[in-house]
Amino acid sequence: MSVLPPAPFGRMITAMITPFGADGALDESGAAALAAHLVDVGNEALVVNGTTGESPTTSDAEKARLVRVVVETVGGRARVLAGVGTNDTAHSVELARAAAAAGADGLLVVAPYYSRPPQAGLVRHFSLVADATDLPVMIYDIPVRTGVPVESETLLRLAEHPRIVAVKDAKGDLAASSRILARSDLAYYSGIEELTLPLLAIGGCGVVSVASHVATRAIRAMIESFAAGDAARARALHDALLPAFEGIFRTQGVILAKAALAAAGLPAGPVRPPLVDATAAEIARLHADLATVPGLDVALKPESSHGHRFAVVAAGESA
Repeated sequence: MSVLPPAPFGRMITAMITPFGADGALDESGAAALAAHLVDVGNEALVVNGTTGESPTTSDAEKARLVRVVVETVGGRARVLAGVGTNDTAHSVELARAAAAAGADGLLVVAPYYSRPPQAGLVRHFSLVADATDLPVMIYDIPVRTGVPVESETLLRLAEHPRIVAVKDAKGDLAASSRILARSDLAYYSGIEELTLPLLAIGGCGVVSVASHVATRAIRAMIESFAAGDAARARALHDALLPAFEGIFRTQGVILAKAALAAAGLPAGPVRPPLVDATAAEIARLHADLATVPGLDVALKPESSHGHRFAVVAAGESA
């Protein structure tokens, strides 16, 4: 019997990169192939059009196409959450409706960035987006990027909305998260890789991960070990995964996630400006980080070690 609370979107979720072609155009076939791969290795849900999906640089039309492609590819096998958060409430409402029309199973809504609205503004923003469709909503609380935290009392107010069911917690305040978990039914997903296991210990239900582009099996094994009551094995897996968590985020997570996927022969492509692709030195450092982590979904090709290339690990194999 699981010691973890219910998880409305599943426990293992990847915040998926958006594959682009060499010319920077949306790679729809690549997105389909990558989504299928990520579900094959154990993801129960995918977030598309999030920050890791380079949502600030994709058009509304591209966002809708990406949702539709991923739903058509993995719908029925995994849930598809669409990132629809912007710093314009009306625009977020439009994106939410478009995502629903494209077949999304849920919405990820980040706090409005840069404008730093007061807490009353956050309540209104999230509520209006949640009112726009019948889809369940996950709030994304990441003040280091948005400039404004979603305060505890605000989250408790929002928990009263029938469609606001979860939080992607990237605030890094486990004491505050613990208090909200004790006073609401919100499902808490870790948005900081290293804090996934600690969050599970205080009542979290899963993770929305970037490192899972290469480490889904190992991260899922950590969660399942804890859920089964094997805290020692979960701790051992957490410790083993730390170099992957740190390695992917030495620069923007999408940059190195795309570098790792490309090295493994999976769809990725370049990043769009103002981001820049990983340097050779950054890729070499990532290779060194990942080479120490057992049980990854990609493995270093021994014959190509100096080129820092990886191969996809088939189901049943070990990296």
